[in-house]
Amino acid sequence: MSTGSRIERKKYHKPKKQKRQSKSKRPRRWIKNTIITMILLFFLVIISGAALFGYYASNSPEITEADLIGQVSSKIYDRDGELIKELGGQNRDLMAPEEIPTVLEDAVLAIEDARFYQHNGVDPIRIVGSLVANLRAGEILQGGSTITQQLVKLSVFSTDFQDQTLERKAQEAWLALQIEQDLTKDEILTLYLNKMFYSNNTYGAKTAADHFFGKNITDINLAEAALLAGIPQAPSDYDPYSNPEDAKERRDLVLSVMLDRDMITEQAYNEAVNTSIESMLQPLDAGTVQDIDFVMDSYLDVVANEVQENFNLNIYTDGVEVYTNVDLDAQEHLYDTVNNNPSIGFTDDNMQTASSIVDVSTGQLVAVIGGRQQDAIMGLNRANTLNRSVASTMKPLSAYGPAFEYLNFSTGTLVVDEPFEYSNGDEIYNYDFEYEGDQTIREALAGSRNIPALKVLQKVGLDNSYAFLQKMDIQILNNNERELVEANAIGGEMTPIQLSGAYATIANYGQYTKPYSVSRVVTTAGSEFETEVVSREAMKPSTAYMLVDVLKDVPGNFASLSDIEGLHHAGKTGTTNYTEDQLQQLGIDSSTYAAPDGWYAGMTPQYAIASWVGYDDPYQPGNYLTLSDTAIPQAIYSEMMTYLMQDVPITDWQKPDSVVEVEIEKYTDPVKLPGPYTPTNMKSQELFVEGTQPSDQSEEFGQFVEAPTSFNASYDQANQQIVANWSGNLPENATYVLTLDGQMIYQGTDTAFAIAAPQIGSYVLRLSIVSGNSSSDTLVIELTLSQQTPTEETSESEETSAESTDESTEDESEPVENGETPTDPTNPDNGTETPPTDPNQPTPPPGGDTGQQPPANAG
Repeated sequence: MSTGSRIERKKYHKPKKQKRQSKSKRPRRWIKNTIITMILLFFLVIISGAALFGYYASNSPEITEADLIGQVSSKIYDRDGELIKELGGQNRDLMAPEEIPTVLEDAVLAIEDARFYQHNGVDPIRIVGSLVANLRAGEILQGGSTITQQLVKLSVFSTDFQDQTLERKAQEAWLALQIEQDLTKDEILTLYLNKMFYSNNTYGAKTAADHFFGKNITDINLAEAALLAGIPQAPSDYDPYSNPEDAKERRDLVLSVMLDRDMITEQAYNEAVNTSIESMLQPLDAGTVQDIDFVMDSYLDVVANEVQENFNLNIYTDGVEVYTNVDLDAQEHLYDTVNNNPSIGFTDDNMQTASSIVDVSTGQLVAVIGGRQQDAIMGLNRANTLNRSVASTMKPLSAYGPAFEYLNFSTGTLVVDEPFEYSNGDEIYNYDFEYEGDQTIREALAGSRNIPALKVLQKVGLDNSYAFLQKMDIQILNNNERELVEANAIGGEMTPIQLSGAYATIANYGQYTKPYSVSRVVTTAGSEFETEVVSREAMKPSTAYMLVDVLKDVPGNFASLSDIEGLHHAGKTGTTNYTEDQLQQLGIDSSTYAAPDGWYAGMTPQYAIASWVGYDDPYQPGNYLTLSDTAIPQAIYSEMMTYLMQDVPITDWQKPDSVVEVEIEKYTDPVKLPGPYTPTNMKSQELFVEGTQPSDQSEEFGQFVEAPTSFNASYDQANQQIVANWSGNLPENATYVLTLDGQMIYQGTDTAFAIAAPQIGSYVLRLSIVSGNSSSDTLVIELTLSQQTPTEETSESEETSAESTDESTEDESEPVENGETPTDPTNPDNGTETPPTDPNQPTPPPGGDTGQQPPANAG
């Protein structure tokens, strides 16, 4: 019975056992298997990783004491592949471990490696912390490398991001572990501080303390130590001489971290952060700097920024080979031109300049200068940082270029120079407070009239103009927004490098290439990177050619110092003005010519040059440009373009098929062909986009008017007057019109007129007959009064150009546009005077809508 009971119980319990197996044991087996598999995979990854690490480590380069002590040099080559200079710590003053002050050690460890004394060269905790921080931020904010790893990287590896492969990181970690076995922590920290780059060609903390503060490293204070600890992360950005505000922000961050880690007291923190950067520094000693350092300083700054931006490499610490586009001969000549050539016209050593030269066909930066009479290298590079209005050099870019591009304007399109206002009601003036009346686009742009430029921009539209500028990477800011205001018709902020790139675009038939200084870079790992050249069509060839054709009228006519005989070239001047309030604050009389900035941008088919001159602070007493000062950029252009073109075949721009040249009658709207009686001076050759040229003939001048038959002038010395007399066949209702130096002084039927002439000098008389809307050709007499004054002058022949009754005569003496003088402004005997200023006339405003903070009014 008992047996049967056992059997019964067995049968009874069997189903329950089967049930427990299906619902409980089977899942447990899966979990168990999964865990086992994961453990096996984990160990497999560990073993594989260890094997891979061992493989990489076995192929690590040797790191010697010389590597750890020495500085990896970068080599800079010119465009011909010739070595220009090496960047490295050859002049370092090496520090011994016992010389490291505690305050510097604390500052460096606080910001770079807080667990330096706890790890063995690699810090897993730091790596994980950096990984978490970067994941949270969604970008790489911090690295996990220890000071030992950074020392290895600076000694034998490249810091290029693309070289940071798994193999490199493994070898870096392995070598760091090895170094920790061979050297003490103090020795490692000393080697690290001796290898750091601190800007201004200064390597090593001890050298930096001497150069920057004039102190031995053992004597530096907390503020100085924090500055030295912060600079190496980005030496150019935190250069205390050129970027004191950024340097202070970085220094104060170091101090804040030290305070958080209880390394310093709050009182010490407050005292240090309230110490200005400027008060800590001494002037840099230029005695140890070679001449080539000053010559190449600005260009090298452009190179450093470009290499960092394009390849994430530092030319001062990464030991790279950089093949640049610099023409070293041109760079040296540009340096000498602005520093050592007295004929250029700089009046004092505080007057500054910046200039950029671009190869038109390639976009390569040929030469760059960012200042003059500098006493320290790595100084302010105005060529790529200047934030000043380019004044009237903006007009082809913001107004006339877009008008040719989008509205099919011709160079003969009519625009009226007359009293005018911005859309908000603010007045705009021309540089001379005068109005020329009817103008062709050619005359208005070459003569740099402000009011026509504004009218053209209004027709183009701000959006179209901005789109046109963007194609040349020109981003104009107004009210901290990327937008244009109407005042950008006559000005806008950009750097000399940007401006030279824009004019190179015009010279290259509208093909824009972003100016660049670096051709290729080779890292210590052997990786080679070439610059990806940015190039695009920024404007149609027709637009570019029409701009060039108009701007050819500027050199020699409106910019005398830029003229180069026998050369096909074009250009544009620009000059900013002070407001009336600024003139009063500076104590400048309204009759005195004064300007903050002078510009000239010029071009040949081969090169484009943009130059600026002015003072860094033009709002300090005495820091203003005179009329002759504003012409200095023209002199720089003439000197450099003459030098560059001396061995280059002289060529001219070729008119594209999309442009046609047509003779028109000026000031017709729409533009018309000349009629049979159109006077010669009312005709001009103008350019049109193919298909838009006129076909209708003008009927404005309906009859032929015969010129006067004679025209004489004599000087009555007793009465100090010129007596003019003439004869002619005067038609019914016709009159004689007599002008003096472009101003009408008589209109009537008399045949004689007396003109007061109390001063010696030249007097230009013009005589024509006017009948209705028609005019005869003009007779001209130029009478020169001196101590031996001629008694009589007779017109020899008819002038080839005639004059209209409703227009002022075409003045042979060119207007003076803020330095754009028709004669040499540096010659005191040339007769050129500053444009007269009526004390009752307002000084030109900043050029536009003052509520929109526009650029200064440009000339």
